[in-house]
Amino acid sequence: MKYLYKIASVLFLLFLVSCSEEKIGELAYGTVSGRVVNADTFEPMENVKILSSPTTSTVFTDADGKFTVANVKVGEYSFQAQKDGFVAKFEATTVTANNTSEIIFELKKATANNKPPTVPVQVSPVDNSTAQAVSLDLTWTVTDPDKDVLTFKVTLRNDSNSEVKVYDAIKEQKLTLTDLIFGTKYYWQIEVTDGINTPVLSAVSSFTTIAFPTTRFLFVKNINDNNVIFTADDAGKQYQLTSSTKNSWRPRRNNQAKKIAFIGTNGSQNDLYTMNYDGTEVKKITNSVPVAGFNSDYIGYSWNASGSELIYPNFDKLYKINSDGSGLTKVFQTPNGKFISECDWSADGSKIALKVNDANGYNAEIYVINPSGVVTATILSGQTGAVGGLNFSVTGQKLVYTRDVAGFENLNYRQLDSRIFEYNFGSAVLTQILTEKTLGTNDLDVRYSPNESELIFTNTSNDGLSVKNIVKTTIGVVNSRTVLFSGTAMPDWE
Repeated sequence: MKYLYKIASVLFLLFLVSCSEEKIGELAYGTVSGRVVNADTFEPMENVKILSSPTTSTVFTDADGKFTVANVKVGEYSFQAQKDGFVAKFEATTVTANNTSEIIFELKKATANNKPPTVPVQVSPVDNSTAQAVSLDLTWTVTDPDKDVLTFKVTLRNDSNSEVKVYDAIKEQKLTLTDLIFGTKYYWQIEVTDGINTPVLSAVSSFTTIAFPTTRFLFVKNINDNNVIFTADDAGKQYQLTSSTKNSWRPRRNNQAKKIAFIGTNGSQNDLYTMNYDGTEVKKITNSVPVAGFNSDYIGYSWNASGSELIYPNFDKLYKINSDGSGLTKVFQTPNGKFISECDWSADGSKIALKVNDANGYNAEIYVINPSGVVTATILSGQTGAVGGLNFSVTGQKLVYTRDVAGFENLNYRQLDSRIFEYNFGSAVLTQILTEKTLGTNDLDVRYSPNESELIFTNTSNDGLSVKNIVKTTIGVVNSRTVLFSGTAMPDWE
């Protein structure tokens, strides 16, 4: 029995010792860490004071806006972030043993004594300045007493149309403008806000863009698989007239109407359009009857001399339409069902030259009709190969065109040796004009120069893939062949 008593005593002592090791009532600790950022910019904030209730250690944020409070007793806390000029922020957290609690503070600027930005002052262009480029930077100056982050809005209008453009969410004191209208007065005003006070407006400033230069050449370039119309002056400086996002081609200028006509893609069809010399005021002319033929790249149309009317083909029919889109009239229909691909109207209005062909572009004929639709002369028939590029001389007594003398025909309408020919109505003589063309190339889309002593045309390799160039040559003068514009086609020179 005594032995059993001793064993029981030992077990009781062990029980007491084990109970003392459970640390009943002993304190546990955790860690609190976090980050402080600007509520407006989300940039980290340095030297922000971090304190808590109940009180723990007081710490400050580092350059990354981060802080750590170690050895925090477990429990419920309210931490506070303080910095001069900002509204103090409280965040609650629970600290658990041997764990880290995360807190994010977003501090807003104190606005009670915040002052608004100064009135913006336009720097450039100078108010009432003239001859400004159509691509330029608007710049201005403004300050904020509290160094708040500023946001700008610029309102731009002009005296050419009712369009008002608003550019907002600008962070710099600069705005780059492109594609302004030539010869136009613009008005601009700046609105600045600090996100706290009422926005501040600048005065209204103005500038006028440079007048559109005098240009005489028209042509197209291929940009992003679209034909884009350009114009150029005698010095060769080029100006884009139509958008790179739209397909526009075959430009024709009329000095009486002071307009440029062109063909443009409109959904699934091609229509005639007109525009000003500088590319503004684009107007669609055709509607119910579009421009159509065997291949849109080889379709041509023509102004009358006064610029009041245009003629254009729709498969086997020739139509006339007023330049304002009214008065659509059928002038002619081919007797054999061939498609009309090109046409040209003499300056005196008495002759219309037509180039007709089959659905593949071949079996071409060139003949002349009068305004009543009666055939008066046949220039070409019974020839194989491609034909195109009709253009009357100013007197209407001569007609130039191109023909592939190789007589080659294939499904891709490839030409191998296209040359320039001139027909004289007075003598009924057809003559090849020697242009010193390089072997293996084609001369295409020929037109007379304004004084008719020269020709302007497109030249390209007969591989159908190489670059196209616009070339001019003086009729009957050797070594006069000159490249005017590289990477271009479909010329016009008025």
